Amino acid sequence: MIGVSTLILFVCSSLRHALFQSGAYDLGIFDQAVYLISQSKAPISSFLGFHILGDHAALIFYPLALLYKIYPDVHWLLAVQAVALGLGGWLTWSLGDRAGLKQSQALAIAGVYLLYPLVFNVNLFDFHPEVLAIPALLGAILAARIGKIGWFCLAIITVLACKAVLALTVAAMGVWLLIYEKKRLYGAIALFNGIAWFIIATGQIIPFFGGEAASVARHLHRYDYLGNSVSEIVQNLLFKPGLLLKQVFSLDTLEYLILLLSPVIWGLSARHLTPMLGAIPTLALNILSNSPAQKNLVHHYSLPILPFLLVAVISSLAADRGWLRSGRLITLWSLVAFLALAKYGYFGSIYLNSLDTLQATQQAIAQVQTKGGVLTTAEIAPHLTHRQLIKLTDTNSPPANLTQFDYVLLNVRHPGWLSNSEFAGSLVNQLKNSSEFQLSYQRDDVYLFTQEKS
Repeated sequence: MIGVSTLILFVCSSLRHALFQSGAYDLGIFDQAVYLISQSKAPISSFLGFHILGDHAALIFYPLALLYKIYPDVHWLLAVQAVALGLGGWLTWSLGDRAGLKQSQALAIAGVYLLYPLVFNVNLFDFHPEVLAIPALLGAILAARIGKIGWFCLAIITVLACKAVLALTVAAMGVWLLIYEKKRLYGAIALFNGIAWFIIATGQIIPFFGGEAASVARHLHRYDYLGNSVSEIVQNLLFKPGLLLKQVFSLDTLEYLILLLSPVIWGLSARHLTPMLGAIPTLALNILSNSPAQKNLVHHYSLPILPFLLVAVISSLAADRGWLRSGRLITLWSLVAFLALAKYGYFGSIYLNSLDTLQATQQAIAQVQTKGGVLTTAEIAPHLTHRQLIKLTDTNSPPANLTQFDYVLLNVRHPGWLSNSEFAGSLVNQLKNSSEFQLSYQRDDVYLFTQEKS
């Protein structure tokens, strides 16, 4: 099950990338950073404009760069992500087996994880380092339950290295282990390290490597109804609870909770919801946000909730509770949920949107033969990120100086995210009339301009 699932995940994400449906945000950002680290260069993202540690203090990129030293290829990231998601199935089975579930139930609960729509969907949505934290969270819970403190610490370090905000999840998990699981040492380790790392990462690492552009404030637009600064948001949460209640008790929140819980609603019991304590930070951030991306099963924002949701289901099954207890019925429910909510249909619809220019785009990319700077579309960018300078076309931020780029690769027919055909067409005309660039390739509305060197 795990091997087949991992292979399917890797093939699907690789096919999406080959169809030019991956994006500069986020696959291009992370691929460029890992590549630069592997080349012993400062991983300063030309998309973000600052050091990659200024993004989310994700130290995990440094060990990932060892793979790029073998051979630099973006498929390493897609493969690691697929393996991490597949590994979660084995850890889920192990937790079920450890809890005393019947073999058929333990296998079914592994199937519940592998068929949970978010697992498939997040694998398609580029690459995100926090995906690697999911097996680490499951592994930390398993290590705590079997008394393996070394493995527990390693798992906690892995989670913290994936994204700064996951420190809150680790701290919340520590409270759960401390109070409800009676694992006082493990709980104390998680709680202390979670709080400490969150303070260090957000107060020191992110500002140091990213400056003002990388501060926590750049994410506050998702909560702008609560205020324009961290202090103002905290103040309004305390003294204007109506703002909070309006967001919590909204139709958007209800829809989000239905999407999140429906694949496992059959196995949830009020008496066995204590593992969900670990999911509270992520759940709260998503519910309070006014960003639709944080309230669906397509993006990665809900992923840290899944390990605790599964542990709650396992606890319920172990106590012989829940609507469904038969392994076959559990698997059938999960299959129906997957068919209803997984985005496999994209391969027959939106992922084929740029098929008419696929060959021309591939041929144009093949002619970019140096590591010089590139200006291109958001969807082409992840195929050319192994360089220090690459930017995407953006109608809101047109390039002030085209001569900083050695190559400009445009697709007027499919101009990509943040661009449009009119903007791409104007760039083509500008470059055609420029004495500093030469049109080196043109086919199917795909244009490659190369800067002429004196």
